[in-house]
Amino acid sequence: MVVLVFYAAVVVGVVSAVVAVAHRNPVVNVLSLVVTLFCVAVSYALLGAEFLAAAQILIYAGAILVLFLFVVMLLNAPEVKSASEPRPFQRTAGLLLAVAAGVGGVALLMGIQVVAPGAQVSGDAQAIGRLLVGPYLFAFEFISVVLLAAMVGALVLVKRKH
Repeated sequence: MVVLVFYAAVVVGVVSAVVAVAHRNPVVNVLSLVVTLFCVAVSYALLGAEFLAAAQILIYAGAILVLFLFVVMLLNAPEVKSASEPRPFQRTAGLLLAVAAGVGGVALLMGIQVVAPGAQVSGDAQAIGRLLVGPYLFAFEFISVVLLAAMVGALVLVKRKH
């Protein structure tokens, strides 16, 4: 039963992530990203990390994406219409970036070695906090900078349209 729930969460999560990236309506983008983050929370719950699942729902799906949704609705972001002028540089750069990401993903998957699991780490808040301010401090801070840059970029793009 757990395997079926996992596969259902994966399928729904991947489909909603594709919709979040590909759809032209910004409200639909944000709402499908909420569905994707709920699917990630289901994966955390299946792994036994109940605190991370709850934090995923409360912080990301509940707070940050609602903030994104309010920003999109407040700024009245228009739907993106198909560009009448061709943009060969952007298309070429996008295709090259997608190919590079695909090659990197394949290289990463080929380099992964399956090892026996070590000691179980508890999924409580204290253990996660020690990891976040310990070996994963740079990654944790980097993600916060990336989220800030994404929000500033969205604001700049919306303001430029008006």
